[in-house]
Amino acid sequence: MLKQIEKYGASLLALPFMVTIGLFFILPLLLVVVVSFWDYTSYSIVPDFIFTNYEDIFYGCIDNLPELCTAFSTYLSTIKFVIITWFITLIVGFLIALFLAFCVRSIALQIALFLLCTIPFWTSNVIRMISWIPLLGRNGLVNDGLVKLGIVEVPIEWLLYSEFAVIVAFVHLYTLFMVVPIFNSMLRIDKSLLEAAYDTGASTWQMLTNVIIPLSRPGIIIGSIFVVTIVMGDFLTIGVMGGQQIASVGKIINVEMQYLQFPAAAANAVILIFTTLLIIFGMTRIIDVRKEL
Repeated sequence: MLKQIEKYGASLLALPFMVTIGLFFILPLLLVVVVSFWDYTSYSIVPDFIFTNYEDIFYGCIDNLPELCTAFSTYLSTIKFVIITWFITLIVGFLIALFLAFCVRSIALQIALFLLCTIPFWTSNVIRMISWIPLLGRNGLVNDGLVKLGIVEVPIEWLLYSEFAVIVAFVHLYTLFMVVPIFNSMLRIDKSLLEAAYDTGASTWQMLTNVIIPLSRPGIIIGSIFVVTIVMGDFLTIGVMGGQQIASVGKIINVEMQYLQFPAAAANAVILIFTTLLIIFGMTRIIDVRKEL
């Protein structure tokens, strides 16, 4: 009996986690896939096996070539926000993590500054988004300052309810998801490697590109996965900061659910998940993330 317990001990310990993941992650995903093939009317859902929901998403895409259909345009708009947000959060997050890991010598000060970065997360996303409206609005602080300084003659209209405002909100909301894993990877870098590089005559740029960045790559990939997956499905930020005028896949799914078109929403969700998994798969080909975890 004891030998059997020792033999299957690891499996028994992993069983609660497997059950939890199966019930709350795998099973809901399977239900979404199943519902995406069902039919629906204006007042009910009909269990069936049809491809109409997927056909409706890309209806007319081939006929409209070379112009993009609504579905492709929406997905490209979503991916555009993902790429821009990922790039900016990567640069900002890397610089913040670099400063905390190598420029701050005191561990206590490192902890204090890191906690300072987490303060915005003590409030909800909605409050943090709304806080940009008094700043970026037509009569906001930014426009008032630009007009008083004589930089512009009239207030700038595109600061709020635009793609610019959406990007600003995304960067504000999700940069910390990039800072944490990169900072964690940088803390694991052996400082003797930097000392050896310095002793051999390496410049600061060479130490950054040949030592710090390669060894921080696991954190960069993990942070990138966090940012990409969150932004791909975020519809609230685009709706609020875009003035309900910018299309995204998440908004389409949200509208379809409001109109009780659950099979159509499930079909869009399946395509969105598949697209996100393709992006993540490409990232994980660069490095084995399991070593970092």
